[in-house]
Amino acid sequence: MLDIGYALSNRFPDPPQMDYRRADVRTLRHDLFCGDVYLADTESDRELSTAWGWVPVLDFAWALCDIVERLDKDPMGSRASRPQHAELDFTESTDRMLFERRFGWVDIEADWMPVEEAPLAFSFTELRREARDFLHDLLADLTDLHDDLAENPAVWTLQARFPRLS
Repeated sequence: MLDIGYALSNRFPDPPQMDYRRADVRTLRHDLFCGDVYLADTESDRELSTAWGWVPVLDFAWALCDIVERLDKDPMGSRASRPQHAELDFTESTDRMLFERRFGWVDIEADWMPVEEAPLAFSFTELRREARDFLHDLLADLTDLHDDLAENPAVWTLQARFPRLS
């Protein structure tokens, strides 16, 4: 089972004077809500995590949802035998998370993983559902911290673009 989580950093606090209601997409994605993220396989007790403290957590959630949709471009869907690839790069470093979908499964690995370690593997359906749940749970947490964020049109657009899946 896939678990996606985060921790906000105390080393990189958001500016106290920030008007979250009017923050633009670039600010929301790259300048706020820094911390660390992880993807964990709870059945095998393995995880892929950052430990840098500066990862823009909202950007990670947003990018992960984008990646899942890119991995679903093949008209054959889960019957496609040709691998579909995507990567998530971390802008402040050269590190990347790499995604490969074949049939109904997605392998996830990262540049910082030991070479001999096998990638994490999840069903595509589970990855899509969990990525969207993570995004919505994160936005709920962030709007609890910053009430004005709930009034930001970019957040409304993001929530509409990636609705929760039942």
